Amino acid sequence: MLHLTAPPPLALYIHYPWCVRKCPYCDFNSHQASGEMAEADYLAALLRDLQQHLPAVWGRPVHAIFIGGGTPSLLSPDGVAWLLSQLRALLPLLPGCEITLEANPGTVEQGRFTAFRQAGVNRLSIGVQSFDDALLQRLGRIHTGREAILAVEAAHCAGFDNLNLDLMFGLPGEDEAGAAADLRQAIALAPSHLSWYQLTIEPNTAFAHAPPPLPEEEALWAMQSAGQAILATAGYGQYEVSAYALHDREQERQCRHNLNYWRFGDYLGIGPGAHGKLTHCASGKIERIWKKRQPRDWLTATDGAAMIAGRAEIARDELVLEFMMNALRLVEGFDTALFTAHTGLPLSAATAPLQRAEALGLLQWDTRRIAPTARGRDYLNDLLELFLPEG
Repeated sequence: MLHLTAPPPLALYIHYPWCVRKCPYCDFNSHQASGEMAEADYLAALLRDLQQHLPAVWGRPVHAIFIGGGTPSLLSPDGVAWLLSQLRALLPLLPGCEITLEANPGTVEQGRFTAFRQAGVNRLSIGVQSFDDALLQRLGRIHTGREAILAVEAAHCAGFDNLNLDLMFGLPGEDEAGAAADLRQAIALAPSHLSWYQLTIEPNTAFAHAPPPLPEEEALWAMQSAGQAILATAGYGQYEVSAYALHDREQERQCRHNLNYWRFGDYLGIGPGAHGKLTHCASGKIERIWKKRQPRDWLTATDGAAMIAGRAEIARDELVLEFMMNALRLVEGFDTALFTAHTGLPLSAATAPLQRAEALGLLQWDTRRIAPTARGRDYLNDLLELFLPEG
């Protein structure tokens, strides 16, 4: 039994599985929209999904809500407003609760951004990926670089001062100059946050079945090094492997929802394929719950319990790795007290691999804080392998 004295902060993830078109690199649970499901029915199903979890989280405040997908900006602003009003009635949201909506440039215009803001969304995450039209076509994106710029400008006009842009590098046919140009264009649009990461080929995607020609490893390192220098010069501080926030308001603009993941917080996941993690202090257990992946299977479930595909307690010997897979993504690492508070384990449970990682120069460790070194962040997989359960 784990020694858990208090549950960690709680967040809520809401999944919307449909897109205008499935991108060939995407391994998320997303499907091309065919119009067979009425929006009101989907939103009602989300509430059925949520209500089954309420007894387990009763009275716990929600720190952040993330509506992801898919392309949730396909939802109507009225639908989003209704959903958020229902959530406020069912869950205690902290004052200033971060509420993020993912959007794509090809699905929205300024009127919808303004309406989403009025509905209660206070953070927007726009999936730009690139401003280069040729690269966007290779990625299967439905927007142009000009449309991406107009979308960001519309978000500013709608009052979104907490704005993230998703941008990738290492795209098919991209060189270092092109990656830098993309990044400079993103910075010129003055988002408060940038998610900047390398394209990877994931299993069971169209790109996995027909891989495009990607830049060589040496070119990728050059793109990453040059890009990090550009971001630092522009005032964006790196706080996670692929996340950067403006220095002048960095603490405010870091993504609270993702920070909750990385600090091994709890989260409810509703919608098809959504995952959740809940800490049960009374029983000394930490549990993962996941929902049926296919939208139709999830939607036709007779009640909330039937929407669940599986649930499992995180085994004691897996908790160290589970925690480190998240916390060591953060540049600042974690306070040693956080490890015990959120896993129910003494730090001694991780002492041996921590010492090996420190000896290899992959992390730094003082009396209060453990953090990956720059080398540890560059070789994060090697660092995490040290925490694999033995035997």
